[in-house]
Amino acid sequence: MTQPHSHIATMAPYALAQMAPPPGKALVSLAQNESLRPPSPLVIKAAAEALADGAAYPDPDWTALRHALADLHGIAADQILCGNGSLDLIGCLMRVYAGPQRSVLMPAHSYPFFRTASEMAGAAVVTAPEQEETVCVDTLLAAVAPETSLVCVANPGNPTGTRIPKSELLRLRAGLRDDVLLIIDEAYGEYCDDDKTRCWDMVEDGGCVVLRTFSKAYGMAGFRVGWGLFPAAVAAQLRKVMNPNNVPHASQVAAAAALGDQAYMRETCQITGTLRDAAHGTLQRAGFDVVPSHTNFLLIRFDSAELAQEVEAALIAEGIFLRRQQGAGLPHALRMTIGPETATRAAIARLIQWKTGGVV
Repeated sequence: MTQPHSHIATMAPYALAQMAPPPGKALVSLAQNESLRPPSPLVIKAAAEALADGAAYPDPDWTALRHALADLHGIAADQILCGNGSLDLIGCLMRVYAGPQRSVLMPAHSYPFFRTASEMAGAAVVTAPEQEETVCVDTLLAAVAPETSLVCVANPGNPTGTRIPKSELLRLRAGLRDDVLLIIDEAYGEYCDDDKTRCWDMVEDGGCVVLRTFSKAYGMAGFRVGWGLFPAAVAAQLRKVMNPNNVPHASQVAAAAALGDQAYMRETCQITGTLRDAAHGTLQRAGFDVVPSHTNFLLIRFDSAELAQEVEAALIAEGIFLRRQQGAGLPHALRMTIGPETATRAAIARLIQWKTGGVV
């Protein structure tokens, strides 16, 4: 029998959310960080119309989408690459710049796919301690080694929900060698976007990549569209390993339509933020340890991994699914997506019921 590469054989598979409710219980899914409402009506209309062109291959240059992104953000269209979700782009970056005899550095509680993609490329994974579940630039810089080729930072972080200011990202980039590429994953960037936080200009010196996605604030997880701004030299190398038909035509058209309805996206972020902050306050008043968040989810910490597992079981018994975070080095924590108000309230009520030992 043909044998896999040794570094693949020893890998743990990427952990997928398990969401099979008990018999008779309706599924309440708050484990996937999906949007609490569907995409803009403009997206649905554009995607439906694009299905008629399904016999043709998609545009391998994502021309209309790239130019729509460039116009919206005031960035260079020829430095934009699109992927089948931002995971696709992360994987391509690892194939090009990681690998044997190289290491990838990331915060201790990073987005778990950073680790998975690094291991798929055969690279060593190195983590640096965080402070209160927040990226620490000092520990990252202290952990840089001669073999470090990539540093990965999600900002805001997943699963923590915390973020560091742009000034800290600039300090991190300034402290890295020129041959180390900094990847800034802003999958949740729209939830805290403003002129002071945008990092597009950090790409100009050639040592930084900024990634985003349509999966979160735009409510388009099922369309699988990610994108990023890349230095020209990096983009040229990534093109060599990318699937030339990675983003379906209907998804490209739908994403471009989403960009044309910024009011809808901003309303989604506002609704989400209001529910998130209310949920944070309610849980905190009930005695839960909840990390302040800049995203569409909350991280709830417990005194032990065993306690987190007990709470998870109590929720699942009612068909409510949150996400344990052992893969991110937080086995004592559950991540709760801010979903539709009814679903979020049901999860909070069950958590409080567990906490008090009473009846909702």
